Amino acid sequence: MTGLYAARVAARLRRELQIDVEMIGGRYGQFKVVVDGNTVIDGGAVAFLGVLPSQAKILAAAREQLRIK
Repeated sequence: MTGLYAARVAARLRRELQIDVEMIGGRYGQFKVVVDGNTVIDGGAVAFLGVLPSQAKILAAAREQLRIK
């Protein structure tokens, strides 16, 4: 499920923010979003349980990081 969700988030980031997205496999339950080398979302221990941040929260964090540039 995490992989499918990550693919959907990546597609939305590409579509809405017109940014390049690279998906990198990790350990089971690991979920991080990195923008310009900075981690903007880290699912932490609850990602292992399948509790992932919402797409809206991920997009907001990515937008905020991109404004910093």
